[in-house]
Amino acid sequence: MSRFSAITDNPHDNRFNQKTGILLTNLGSPDAPTPSALRRYLREFLSDPRIVEIPRILWMIILHGIILRVRPAKSAKTYASIWTEQGSPLIQITKEQTAKLNEKLQREGLGHAKVVMAMRYGNPSIEHGLETLRAEGITRIIVLPLYPQYSSATTGSTFDAIAKVLSKWRWVPELHFLNGYHDSPEYIDSLAASVKEDLEKHGTPQKLVFSYHGTPKLFLERGDPYYCFCMKTTRLVKEKLGLSDELVETTFQSRFGKAEWLKPYTDATLRAFPSNGIKDVAILSPAFSADCLETLEELEEENRHYFIESGGEHYRYIPALNTRDDHIDAMFSLLKPLL
Repeated sequence: MSRFSAITDNPHDNRFNQKTGILLTNLGSPDAPTPSALRRYLREFLSDPRIVEIPRILWMIILHGIILRVRPAKSAKTYASIWTEQGSPLIQITKEQTAKLNEKLQREGLGHAKVVMAMRYGNPSIEHGLETLRAEGITRIIVLPLYPQYSSATTGSTFDAIAKVLSKWRWVPELHFLNGYHDSPEYIDSLAASVKEDLEKHGTPQKLVFSYHGTPKLFLERGDPYYCFCMKTTRLVKEKLGLSDELVETTFQSRFGKAEWLKPYTDATLRAFPSNGIKDVAILSPAFSADCLETLEELEEENRHYFIESGGEHYRYIPALNTRDDHIDAMFSLLKPLL
């Protein structure tokens, strides 16, 4: 049996009838808000060497001996708090983004291109997405990971997963891998528009917080550009809207473990604001292209609690770009030069 797979009934000379496949990827979600589903999801996620960079043998002992015995039940309760009738918000929003982007391609006369979604962890998997494209005879693929700011732990890990699948294919497709868009004009325009709409509707708060998903500080020290890209995104939106330095704050959320992560920390910053006279804040998370656990539970609920408990009075979360038309247009602008 060959180690390489192929679809043998595909016509090999299809240069003049070439279709382009677009793989839209995001982080992923457990299949259900249950301990067993979380155990499967966390096992895959936390086994990724891009996520945890400590000696593998030591980490596997910690992961299987402690974390996967304790964390799934706790995480399941957290996921249950954001679960909808359609399932995972992240999965549902990505499905809608995929549908709207396919519609956009049709309207623009680019019906030869087809978008399918895939998740780095969980389902539908990256392998499933690539096999879906291969089954349709597509030999030209564009991968768009929906992480605006490149990080080894997100975009880099997605590339690893793509390469692992393609290493088993006999006919490797023409591949275009987009590795970030933190300063794309259309992305900045969409992000700025979402902030402007919020400020016009609710007024200007004392602080506007740009909260990005954190990474260990060690990643930055080893050359990961994520921190710099986050800071640039904040700066470009601030300049686009003419916002003052005093109004805007950039922080980092979602840390775990005992190692030092990128600072300032979102939760610590929000807890400290009221004692400094800041009792009205608005917060957004530009690193997330779709609302998910880290935004709907961590920012909307958990961090709101920290702020109010510390003496804050007004707190509001500005949603991720999700399925906004200008967000779909921003995705299209990234893909168009390759179509």
